[in-house]
Amino acid sequence: MFPALETQLNQETHRLPDPYEDFMYRHLQYYGYFKAQRGSLSNSATYQHIQKNNPQYLLNGSLGEKDDLIPDTLQKEKLLYSHMLSSPRLRSRQLLYDELDEVNPRLREPRELFSILSTKRPLQAPRWPTECEVIKENIHHIEWAPPQLEYLYQPTGNEKVPEIVGEKKGTVVYQLDSVPTEGSYFTSSRVGGKRGIIKQLAVTLQGPEDNTLLFESRFESGNLQKAVRVDTYEYELTLRTDLYTNKHTQWFYFRVQNTRKDPTYRFTIVNLLKSKSLYTVGMKPLLYSQLDADTRNIGWRREGNEIKYYKNNTDDGQQPFYCLTWTIQFPYDQDTCFFAHFYPYTYTDLQCYLLSVANNPIQSQFCKLRTLCRSLAGNTVYLLTITNPSQTPQEAAAKKAVVLSARVHPGESNGSWVMKGFLDFILSNSPDARLLRDIFVFKVLPMLNPDGVIVGNYRCSLAGRDLNRHYKTILKESFPCIWYTRNMIKRLLEEREVLLYCDFHGHSRKNNIFLYGCNNNNHKYWLHERVFPLMLSKNAPDKFSFHSCNFKVQKCKEGTGRVVMWRMGILNSYTMESTFGGSTLGSKKGTHFTTEDLKSLGYHVCDTLLDLCDPDQTKFTQCLAELKELLRQKIHKKFNELGRDKDLEGSWSNISLSDIESSTSGSDSSLSDGLPVHLANIADELNQKKKMLQRKKKKSLQTRKQRNEQYQRKNLMRKLKLTEDTAERAGFASTLQKQTNFFKNSENSSSLPVKNENPRLNEVVFLFDSFTSLPQSDKYYSHLCYPNLTVPLGARKH
Repeated sequence: MFPALETQLNQETHRLPDPYEDFMYRHLQYYGYFKAQRGSLSNSATYQHIQKNNPQYLLNGSLGEKDDLIPDTLQKEKLLYSHMLSSPRLRSRQLLYDELDEVNPRLREPRELFSILSTKRPLQAPRWPTECEVIKENIHHIEWAPPQLEYLYQPTGNEKVPEIVGEKKGTVVYQLDSVPTEGSYFTSSRVGGKRGIIKQLAVTLQGPEDNTLLFESRFESGNLQKAVRVDTYEYELTLRTDLYTNKHTQWFYFRVQNTRKDPTYRFTIVNLLKSKSLYTVGMKPLLYSQLDADTRNIGWRREGNEIKYYKNNTDDGQQPFYCLTWTIQFPYDQDTCFFAHFYPYTYTDLQCYLLSVANNPIQSQFCKLRTLCRSLAGNTVYLLTITNPSQTPQEAAAKKAVVLSARVHPGESNGSWVMKGFLDFILSNSPDARLLRDIFVFKVLPMLNPDGVIVGNYRCSLAGRDLNRHYKTILKESFPCIWYTRNMIKRLLEEREVLLYCDFHGHSRKNNIFLYGCNNNNHKYWLHERVFPLMLSKNAPDKFSFHSCNFKVQKCKEGTGRVVMWRMGILNSYTMESTFGGSTLGSKKGTHFTTEDLKSLGYHVCDTLLDLCDPDQTKFTQCLAELKELLRQKIHKKFNELGRDKDLEGSWSNISLSDIESSTSGSDSSLSDGLPVHLANIADELNQKKKMLQRKKKKSLQTRKQRNEQYQRKNLMRKLKLTEDTAERAGFASTLQKQTNFFKNSENSSSLPVKNENPRLNEVVFLFDSFTSLPQSDKYYSHLCYPNLTVPLGARKH
């Protein structure tokens, strides 16, 4: 019945089996599941070799057939273990032996059941929707920081506004064949995307003199749908919308080959959707030269001239489009170059980083890598738990938690660079990092939307929706990344206090770095949610702008991570917005942010956490006083604008903070699109099932405790009814008098007489006092027993 076991025995002539395997062989043979004849096997060389080297054979064979030759059981065990120790081939991999106590081994710690990365296996290849073609080339960029500041472009007012001519007058030199848009939805995925031969989309060069640029974007995080050559060195570019949608064109990342050094090229993106952009105030695109990277170790850098952001002049009756145009000179002939909206950070980049952490013998001791869930396409959503081992269970339970996440919007790669800076510091050997690991448990989700990152989306997942508007979702299968995130944080809140939640984002309309928070309604913690942002602005004065922070909770943001976590009980719940552009503050004023600037902010987050939790509350108190003064000035300014007078020396602290703050709307998806049609019906069905289950739970008594309470109530009812005809009726008079005195002072006293000769009413009044202490869930039963009771059994005020 188990031929594989017999085959294995025949193949292992020169190798001793594991003791566990030998035991299982005997066990299966004893119960008749292994049908081989024992006599034939015993005469074989394999069986004799195994038996003669078996510790049990040594005990029962070499020393005699009977156990009475070694009467001491402990002595037999010692002899068995000594033989195992002498033969490394018989050692169990689950046992660890101490050099000082070789006879008593201990069990090895259980393996990490959900560990993903290992040096013995290659990285998990990204899974793509089966509609996407993916080239086989491995795209990799070096990480490099420019030695000098990169200044914002200063518009001259004379920038050219090229007329959009399209493919009617131009030549299409690159175009994706099929892009799933609105109306279709994700069905399946595979490694490598679409099956079959990868087509050559770029034009074929006619010879060495042909200077047509060769475009490509079918790689990880790439985004370019079409390129039209409208002049010798001028190209119109169309970005691909987020998959399964008809909007969200912002992120671009593509490759050009066959460059020429001397000419000035012009590129114009023709289908952007935002009416405002940082390109209007000097932001430059990013350029990467492969030859510069190979020969001079130079990576991404800001390049471009004659930058102009303007409205598209074509009007087809649909939503208006906007254009971005710029000129550039390539550094080399025959170079391979890349353009990007911001510094790319791909899913493979994250896996390489996590692999280095998992293989670091020191960092892996306090950083545990797990799988939170799988995305729609089957890509892993990683969860890191970072904390130093605690000495006692009490010490472990006393630790507060901090939850950080990034890349819920895939095109906002700023978040990944801030997250990388945070991880670099918290995993380091710095004294401050060790202290943070001692007092906190960090739950880190470095990439919440890996599918969107892989396919080059700007804002959505493969569900075709903005995940940061669906944190209240009940559709686990359609939005697994955020459903499991919310569930993980819910369980975490049951275990310990969560001091801070922060989701890292990017912002396309404002410079600097700032936070969106939630105004606290509890007067005891008034303005406390603003202390962390104010401290952060003091620790990073040339990057972080406290005046750009906003704490208004809008209805359209109810589904965002920060609002949902705030309503779950996390006071310090934030969205951190990092600009795609640069700084307007301090020494960084007028310059672009680099990856080093963003990574440094990750360090400042750690530094500010220490300030926030400093046992010496001097900084905290000073920040609170400063916040009150800033708020007083803001209120005074607001009333002056309205032409009203307000005595700010009085109760100004009771003014609603939401009334004096502006909207936090800064994106084109502030309003949720709702669920796709194919998911709306599923959500309705789940909601109906949930309501039915809740109704059933309310009607049925589930626990033994509830059944006992019901029995006791019924028994009490019977006893009270029997008291009507007993001689103890007079003993209730004093109780009645107390109850009538209570009703005199209650709101409902007018509905009940103070004195009544009806003994039945006296009994009702007594029962009212007896049952007002019942739980809310039991009040319905009291009304069933006494339907004529004029005062509800829950009306008494304690």
